[in-house]
Amino acid sequence: MIKIILNGACGHMGRVVAEIAEADQETEIVAGVDAFGEAYSHFPIYRSWDQVREEADAIIDFSTAAAVDALIAYGTERQIPMVVCTTGLSEDQVGNLKEAARKVAVLRSGNMSLGVNLLVKLLKQAAKTLIPNGFEPEVIEAHHNRKIDAPSGTAIMLADSVNEGADGKYHYTYGRADRREKRDPDEIGISSIRGGTIVGIHNVMFAGQDEVIEFKHTAYSRAIFAKGAVSAAKFLVGKAPALYDMSNVIDDQLG
Repeated sequence: MIKIILNGACGHMGRVVAEIAEADQETEIVAGVDAFGEAYSHFPIYRSWDQVREEADAIIDFSTAAAVDALIAYGTERQIPMVVCTTGLSEDQVGNLKEAARKVAVLRSGNMSLGVNLLVKLLKQAAKTLIPNGFEPEVIEAHHNRKIDAPSGTAIMLADSVNEGADGKYHYTYGRADRREKRDPDEIGISSIRGGTIVGIHNVMFAGQDEVIEFKHTAYSRAIFAKGAVSAAKFLVGKAPALYDMSNVIDDQLG
């Protein structure tokens, strides 16, 4: 049984991760950490890391950027692999994670969905074939009406994958309402839609002469991110110190 400490245990994603881990016969949440503190019937929750006494094989983090520094310190000191799902980290925090990865296994991804991360791999390969043949890439993303940032981190991740497959030739354009000119052949347009309760829709379009190829991912529940995080935690156990991402988890599952 893989024992997990859950950082951000009282948040919405923390609750979903707890449910997914509980249903997985290979994992167990042994403790949670959350500054707001709240009792669960099946594992204790602490307000700070210095209160934690449970032994663990991995840490899953769905908290806030402000809570990540203490997590890094705790995981590094105790040599516990960390799955860091929190976004919006500062450059210093990203640097601290890279430094921690020299001492303990760390996995960080802008999106924990296995489907999205498989799409990232596919887009890189598609771009290598389609871009030299005149196809022009665009990214469209849609989220619920409470999301305050645009474009989404996943949209940027998908655009980065296309750009990497195209040897970095593109710059990004966020909306075109303020200009009247033809499409720049060296740009990837990234458009955002907000409304309703959409969990997440990402569509990458390659528009060519007389044909269009589209790659689309739709998230119907936040459970897909929790499932990916639990899979990542199981992957990290026993791994050598390094900075991993979800592509490593996919490669491991494919054998």
